[in-house]
Amino acid sequence: MSEAVRDEKSRRRAMMIRASIYVAGTHLFAGFVILLFTLGGRR
Repeated sequence: MSEAVRDEKSRRRAMMIRASIYVAGTHLFAGFVILLFTLGGRR
């Protein structure tokens, strides 16, 4: 395998890991906001 192919695969893998972290973080933040609205509307 050439160096360019290996570099492209590692770059793609790093991008997928970063995207997964961003998606998970966004879902956690959205869940926290929904929890705040749910607890705030319980009067």
